[in-house]
Amino acid sequence: MDIIEIKNLEIFANHGVFPEENVLGQKFVVSAKLYTSTRKAGLTDDLTASIHYGEVSQMLTKFTKEHTYKLLETLAENLCQMLLHEFPLMNAITLRIEKPWAPVGLPLDTVAVEITRGWHTTYVAFGSNLGDKKKYIDDGIQGLKNTPGCEVEAVSEYLVTEPYGGVEQDEFLNGVLRLRTLLTPEELLDRFHELEAAANRERIIHWGPRTLDLDILFYDQEIVDMPDLHIPHIDLHNRDFVLVPMNQIAPYLRHPVLNQTISQLLDSLLNKSENTAKYR
Repeated sequence: MDIIEIKNLEIFANHGVFPEENVLGQKFVVSAKLYTSTRKAGLTDDLTASIHYGEVSQMLTKFTKEHTYKLLETLAENLCQMLLHEFPLMNAITLRIEKPWAPVGLPLDTVAVEITRGWHTTYVAFGSNLGDKKKYIDDGIQGLKNTPGCEVEAVSEYLVTEPYGGVEQDEFLNGVLRLRTLLTPEELLDRFHELEAAANRERIIHWGPRTLDLDILFYDQEIVDMPDLHIPHIDLHNRDFVLVPMNQIAPYLRHPVLNQTISQLLDSLLNKSENTAKYR
């Protein structure tokens, strides 16, 4: 990935824990690495095919001056969020904020916070088998669209599928969507739980009926193994109600552990199983 760099942009602003810092202000020095592709701009000499570093510098200055935070960490997070939303060609950003006049009472050159933030691609399975299934799913997807830092890019067909896991219950409506997000996997999981709670989801029986179920299938090519979160989703390669809709929107996505594409995983499952997803 290519980089456009802004170094040592000086901004006089009012950030700090002490009230005097918020009133009197001080100098901050901001540097940014903007991760993008400059290929098209380089071949065409077209500014609109790249990120205008002058506009970025102006936005950094304006935002830093117009807002007041106690922590550099908060300023950095908000600057990154703002820029990533404002510039579609910006895939990620490394932002460094220095505070050379930090009131620590000791000789030092500067203190600084540096963070890297960017867009991630995640695939999400959704399902419902209680009440108005389609409405629960539609409302859940709309909730994701309304979530800051989330952009729904593609949604599969809704498939009618048989229950999984041996619990006797009604048929499911299932599907998969592709989500572009600034959220971490843990933050996404928390947001999914909020949307499920809004749909009155009750967790009573494992693999039991539910109004709305949202699961992270993939998050970039990351492998996550935590007590309450596993990415890629465990056992997805044995679930036709996941692989069939995944194959509609990402047939060539490669499983980072099994090293097979979604299309290959689906072919393997169909060859060994008669319990395939049924369309209606």
